Amino acid sequence: MTTWANMNLQDSASPIMEQLISFHDHTLMIILMILTVVAYMMITLALNKNINRFMLEGQMIEVAWTIIPAIILIFIAVPSLRLLYLMDEIHKPALTLKAIGHQWYWSYEYSDFLKVEFDSYMTPQDEGNKNTFRLLDTDNHTTLPMNSFIRIVVTAADVLHSWTVPSLGIKTDATPGRLNQCSFLINRPGLFYGQCSEICGANHSFMPIVIESVNTNTFINWISNLSE
Repeated sequence: MTTWANMNLQDSASPIMEQLISFHDHTLMIILMILTVVAYMMITLALNKNINRFMLEGQMIEVAWTIIPAIILIFIAVPSLRLLYLMDEIHKPALTLKAIGHQWYWSYEYSDFLKVEFDSYMTPQDEGNKNTFRLLDTDNHTTLPMNSFIRIVVTAADVLHSWTVPSLGIKTDATPGRLNQCSFLINRPGLFYGQCSEICGANHSFMPIVIESVNTNTFINWISNLSE
């Protein structure tokens, strides 16, 4: 998760997030080069006293400053479209999780198992547990196996919500009466935190998400105990 004074994105926990961070850095370098060139030209034009009273047109430079931005846009658009298709790809899932947004908590259903469902509320601050993250921890963690393709189906029971876990590169809108789905793969164990990213009411900032990534054997034991 993010730490104090962290200027970068969260450490990735999925291949998609790795690609998103890579694309972010790629685009940032292009923007930096554009800013450098434009700043240099503006300073040069402001400081020099060169004039040309006879220049009425500059066709070559007009062609250049039309073609160069088009080429730059291609260098941004091609990896962007590739990433959009990768994010939209739904592989054959090993597990399906259904997340339902309520005012103001999340409900989860493991659709592949019978009667495995629970509500996830934010941990109250007055419990005084110093080992939890303020406004980010929940009473029930959403446990998922690592190195497995997971499909998440998101909907809402009342108003618009958004199920978001930044370190997994996941942000899916929860719309009443509609099912949205996406898939992800968690490539390392750990706790990954997120929050509702839609302004869904007065207590919007109090419906956090905690994903607990574990190995397959631990997940099977956990789901077996939950379904008994």
